[in-house]
Amino acid sequence: MTRRYFPYIILGIIFLVISGLLYFLHYSIFHDSHHIFIYLLGDIAFLPLEVFLVVIVIERILARREKQSVIQKLNMVIGAFFSEVGNRLLHDFLDYFDGKQDICRKLCVDQSWNHADFKKASAYASAIKDKPHCTDEELEKLKAFLIQKRGFLLRLLENPNLLEHERFTDLLWATFHLTEELEARQSFKGLPDSDLAHIAGDIQRVYHHLATEWESYVEHLKSNYPFLFSLIVRMQPFKEATSPIVR
Repeated sequence: MTRRYFPYIILGIIFLVISGLLYFLHYSIFHDSHHIFIYLLGDIAFLPLEVFLVVIVIERILARREKQSVIQKLNMVIGAFFSEVGNRLLHDFLDYFDGKQDICRKLCVDQSWNHADFKKASAYASAIKDKPHCTDEELEKLKAFLIQKRGFLLRLLENPNLLEHERFTDLLWATFHLTEELEARQSFKGLPDSDLAHIAGDIQRVYHHLATEWESYVEHLKSNYPFLFSLIVRMQPFKEATSPIVR
């Protein structure tokens, strides 16, 4: 620990020596210790305020701006995720739920939505109680799709900035876990109900994260990239009839 801070200790000593030499030079020229102590006390009195302004206020502002910049870049990564994987999963998973129509009605984004609407949709998405029901064929298709996209998902995890976005990291981990669960089974025929319920729980977990993150991402587009928001509203997975044509 001492070796780690040794350069800073040496630097502090050097600055103290320089400061002492300058004060000594000032006294040697003007012979006015009263003036030296007045300014020295004034500087020391201002030091706590200076520390507060520099260390707490300015540093917090810079850190917040840096974090916003990182989040802004991460939204590009999130957009790529939904284009490659997320939108397909949102669309396919809907068929697994009995309450598909209700989910679509409450999560389908409209051009007129505001922050309260997105917040309400996210709260609903994170608490969907409807359990998914999948056929053997649907699970096989889902398994093949996720294995095909594993390389893409792994490249996303290589992004060190993901630590700044816990929700999206949780979504990726939930997706990886579902992929591993499906890949571990050679076949989905004849599985006991308990195992099917376990897989259904993994799918539901992914869907909670997926739908919640999608609502957050679309709100970001509405605020910052209205042209992208317009397209995603026309092509969103919660619409029964999607079309890129502007009408």
